[in-house]
Amino acid sequence: MLMGEYQHSVDAKGRLFMPAKLREELGESFILTLGLDNCLFVFSQAEFAILKSKLDAISIANRDARQFARFFFAGACECEVDKQGRILIPAKLRGYAGLEKDATIVGVSNRVEIWNTPKWEEIHSFDNFSPDDLSAKMELLGL
Repeated sequence: MLMGEYQHSVDAKGRLFMPAKLREELGESFILTLGLDNCLFVFSQAEFAILKSKLDAISIANRDARQFARFFFAGACECEVDKQGRILIPAKLRGYAGLEKDATIVGVSNRVEIWNTPKWEEIHSFDNFSPDDLSAKMELLGL
C-alpha cells in the first residue's frame, strides 16, 4: 500500500526524487499522468492496467468516458527512476500541476499524487475541514 507524505524539490531539468518506500511499491517503471485537482497521479503498471480495463469496459458512446479517457491517457507517460532515485517529469505535466520548485509526494493507497507544495498545504490544511465534517463525509461514502 502506498502511503506517507514527502517533501522534495523539482530541479531545473524537471527531475524529482521519488522516495525509496514508494519506489519499492511502484516497481521499476510506472505510469505518470494528469491527476484530478491539478496534481499528478503515479500508478504502478499493475494498477494502471486495472484502471485501463475499467475504462475499456465503458462504452465509447459515453461522452464523459471519452473525455476522461482523453484527459487521462493523452497526458500519460512511462517513468523510470535514474540512479539517484529521480524521475523526469515532462514540461506539460509540470505546467499542469504548477510544479516549479517545491513538491509534495503523497501515497494514497493505490497511487501516488505529486502536488505543488503550496497548493497541497492549501487543500490539506486542517482549517479546511473539521472532524465533524470529515465524519459526515465518511458516512456518506459508507466508511
